[in-house]
Amino acid sequence: MTTEAWLIKNYGILMTMTDLAHLLDRSDDGIRITIQSESELGGRLRNIKMKVGRRVHFKARDIALLIDEGFA
Repeated sequence: MTTEAWLIKNYGILMTMTDLAHLLDRSDDGIRITIQSESELGGRLRNIKMKVGRRVHFKARDIALLIDEGFA
């Protein structure tokens, strides 16, 4: 099973900030701080985040690519 397939099975096609925090064993605030930071991971997360209404989501495919590349 690929990383993408596993993420979709467990979280769905779109992952919330809470889903990502749970996956990376961080708090929601920790993910927000990472996104706002000038780190390489923060930059990548900023580039792939998408807003649905007022909420921030991430495509499971994009998160799988980050994980497979060793960023998370």
